[in-house]
Amino acid sequence: MSKVLLVEDNPSLLNLMESYLEDAGHTVICATDAKKAVEQAVTHQPDIIITDIVMPGMSGFELCRSLKKHPITGSIPIMMCSSKNQEIDRLWGMKQGAAAYLTKPFSREQFLRTVNLVVN
Repeated sequence: MSKVLLVEDNPSLLNLMESYLEDAGHTVICATDAKKAVEQAVTHQPDIIITDIVMPGMSGFELCRSLKKHPITGSIPIMMCSSKNQEIDRLWGMKQGAAAYLTKPFSREQFLRTVNLVVN
């Protein structure tokens, strides 16, 4: 399947999403903050990056902008996954370059369907 960079600062949610992805056959690389995510993205060049928005330091919006401007990561599709469920948040995420925006809580099926739509 695909190589996924998963960026989430909540350990239990990170583990849950990682298990969903691995059970579906994806290879998963994890980062718990945006700074590590940039390093991992440049090093591993994943097929998709899934990021939370509300994180310490750099937000998922800022991470998305940073990755889209980088010559190595600019073409990697980004899926935002957040509890920020207002339409303005989704629109802002898409404006930053996200390919998809999924609100928490989500089902396993919703999560994997969105990942597959972005990767394929």
